[in-house]
Amino acid sequence: MSGAPRPLCSEADRERLVALLREHYAVGLFGLDELDRRVGVVLSAQYLDEAAAAVADLPATAGTGTATPRRARRRRGHAHADQPAAGWIPTNERFRDPSTSTVMRVWVDPSDQSRHYVPEPEP
Repeated sequence: MSGAPRPLCSEADRERLVALLREHYAVGLFGLDELDRRVGVVLSAQYLDEAAAAVADLPATAGTGTATPRRARRRRGHAHADQPAAGWIPTNERFRDPSTSTVMRVWVDPSDQSRHYVPEPEP
């Protein structure tokens, strides 16, 4: 949908993205200057897609997702998630889940181009 509001970047989003950047730095994918630059992008971003751009070109690491503890999630089905993971980029695609009537937003993981469906927050 064109004209749809862009999701704002929350503190939790920033924390997940910075943790992902630290993981990539720790395995030697870039140096301290590049880490500082990318963290600056994340911390100064107003919108989630701006912050996610800092990790969009990074490959998945073996430890991806382990730096930040998460609550156990109940999987609702293929490609469903309770919230977007660090690095996922929102699309303008939305649909109503026929089994729950929940409006879902489509997110893309740039590391493998997989699509994920996350409940859209209530207005």
